Amino acid sequence: MNKKITLITTGGTIASKEINKGLLDSGAISGMELASLCDLPEGYELKIVDIMQLPSMHIDYDAMNVIRKAIENELKDETVDGIVVTHGTDSLEETAYFLDITINDYRPIVVTGSQRSPAEVGTDVFSNLKNSIYAASSELLHNVGVVVVFNERIYSAKYVKKVHASNLQGFESYGYGYLGIIDNDVVSIYQKPIRKEHYKLVKDIPRVDIVKCHTGSDGVFINASIAAGAKGIVLEGVGRGQVTPMMLDAIQYALDQNVVLVMTTSAEEGKVYPSYGYKGSAHDLKMRGVILGEDYDSKKARIRLSVLLAAKDEVVPEDFSY
Repeated sequence: MNKKITLITTGGTIASKEINKGLLDSGAISGMELASLCDLPEGYELKIVDIMQLPSMHIDYDAMNVIRKAIENELKDETVDGIVVTHGTDSLEETAYFLDITINDYRPIVVTGSQRSPAEVGTDVFSNLKNSIYAASSELLHNVGVVVVFNERIYSAKYVKKVHASNLQGFESYGYGYLGIIDNDVVSIYQKPIRKEHYKLVKDIPRVDIVKCHTGSDGVFINASIAAGAKGIVLEGVGRGQVTPMMLDAIQYALDQNVVLVMTTSAEEGKVYPSYGYKGSAHDLKMRGVILGEDYDSKKARIRLSVLLAAKDEVVPEDFSY
């Protein structure tokens, strides 16, 4: 029996054409044209759904919801084995994680893209697309949630991030590694997430901003975020979750305005933890009402907080563990 896979295209470098030397038109290639260039073996039935043709930094929550609804519509067909979404790489990790916590289905959902355009020498378009289709059809990825396939590796949406601006090995999961590989068209899985979370969106997704901490940081960006109507702010602190003392007045003001604050760390590995007792430490912030963001990076914490604030009857937890 043929494997039925739906390919949902959204644009990005993987679907780009050169408009003049050195410049690309992102999303210029249709899904049908893209798929026709991918040499799949017999036994696959591929349905193409073109929903947008955008550079990934043009994708916002409205666009993510369009992608989510398109996936859910395809999954209504119980004969569909899996979904592949092509996407630009710059915000791929954010869309993948959004889909991971807003879609509840056992079948594989794979997000992929490319670092080089289809016409470039050494392009990764066709290997990434073909490997994604193999992954989406694999029962080994049942109940894993959304994954990212890139350069033959399979990553969990929660921890994957873009780590190189242009190299073909553009994505990694620091501290956790990849879930498995696709080698010579064979999917192998070595580890799986042990828990899965899912939230149903019933309200508009509110504004949630990220404020990065550095030496000499003050509260100007926190105050600007509040003035812009943010319902949540993710603080990207340092180390175990520290900020400067000059930020504390603005942090307290945000809390007094019922803005939800989550503390993350700029470190690539490890989690925030109340290890110190001084002003601006994770302990001090937690005592004030700031949520400790565990090992989430700031982008993933922003996605999760936004979804929690838009989900039915959800109360944002005192910490970000699950």
